[in-house]
Amino acid sequence: MTMKNLIRLTDYSINDITNIFTIADRISQGEFKDFLTDSTILLFFPAASIRTRVTFEKGIQQLGGNTILFPSDALDKKEAIKDVIGYLNNWADGIIVRHNDITKLDEMARHSTVPVINAMTGVNHPCEVLSDLYSLSKRRTDYLEAKYLFIGEKGNIGLAWQEASKVLGFSLTQSCPVGYEMDHIPVEYDIHKAVQGKDIILTDSLRKEMIKDFNNYQVTLTLLDKANPNVLFNPCPPFFRGEEVTDEVIQSEYFVGYQFKSTLIEIQQAIIIYNMMS
Repeated sequence: MTMKNLIRLTDYSINDITNIFTIADRISQGEFKDFLTDSTILLFFPAASIRTRVTFEKGIQQLGGNTILFPSDALDKKEAIKDVIGYLNNWADGIIVRHNDITKLDEMARHSTVPVINAMTGVNHPCEVLSDLYSLSKRRTDYLEAKYLFIGEKGNIGLAWQEASKVLGFSLTQSCPVGYEMDHIPVEYDIHKAVQGKDIILTDSLRKEMIKDFNNYQVTLTLLDKANPNVLFNPCPPFFRGEEVTDEVIQSEYFVGYQFKSTLIEIQQAIIIYNMMS
């Protein structure tokens, strides 16, 4: 048996993602309940993590596994990562890491004999995006033909959606002020033009110093009315009402955030299972 790591969504093929979605379906039907029996998954998470940590821990427990939690900064000590992993290979069956520096995850994956899964870095958030896409696939069978618009900066959420678009081939455009562009992706600076013809609107929260620059990029009901019929609004949490989005949008039928994140457990379970079985 071999295994895979998930550091970037580009580590996967379309077939890999399809298989993960199929496993998630089977989990929802009651399969794999004992998959992690007698297995121990190590978690490296900062204290501030809420949704990702809760869903990984609960998901592992539901599969019969055990977890051992460390703070992310345990990976910042002087000891070389390859030596840390050299020891952990003796005891761990999987490693899930949330750390700002993706190069630490790359180093862990190079030396690990068990799957290493990225639970968020400063440049991407693969499990989060896979969960959104899985939820979207249940709502729209043609989700890969949909037109996606990301409103926000070149940060970990936008870059994760860009990774997904490379693998799955869907259309992704960014809208942002000058200076916040991602590389190698179409950018429309006029937000009112950008939403026209779009089916899925994505956002990320704004750092304090960015709020003024993004004043004209707030998602409002008036703005969404210019998009395609049945447009969906999916912000990455935490979102802040009155900053990147108005309260009226969150209360509207456009908003699918809570519903989409409900699949985080099944997708993260499916990623663990698939990476351990591959």
